[in-house]
Amino acid sequence: MKVLVMVKRVTDPNVTIRPNTDNSNVELTNVKMTMNPFCEIATEEAIRLKEAGIATEIIALTIGDRQSQDQLRTAMAMGADRGILIETDATLEPLHIAKLAAKVIEEEEIELVLLGKQSSDKDNNQTGQMLAAIKNWGQATFASKLDIENEKSDRNT
Repeated sequence: MKVLVMVKRVTDPNVTIRPNTDNSNVELTNVKMTMNPFCEIATEEAIRLKEAGIATEIIALTIGDRQSQDQLRTAMAMGADRGILIETDATLEPLHIAKLAAKVIEEEEIELVLLGKQSSDKDNNQTGQMLAAIKNWGQATFASKLDIENEKSDRNT
């Protein structure tokens, strides 16, 4: 089973952020960035599935600027087999991200997608649900444990 884990680059939760001079956004110059902590949890779960012999390949996906490759490196250091960066400098909304992820899922023939429960930077919890709707797949939100008994499922029921 190929598993896709979506990872996001966010400001380090332990760093105090400030608004920029025109108050239009937060100042990110010289601010430490990291992988969203909830994405780390999803990555760890994917690794557990691989260790259990359920997952055959773990692919980490991130969508963002060139520096987002650092989060892919983190995911691969944790145990992901490879990473995909969709590079953009644009600020994307959750629906855009879900549509891009759906395309990757189609091209890579992904069978399971894991996301963190929310992003720590904007506290959003939208991309997963939008992705499930686009793919017409079932979803589980805020799961604390994942047990897969049968690798094959009928996604139409």
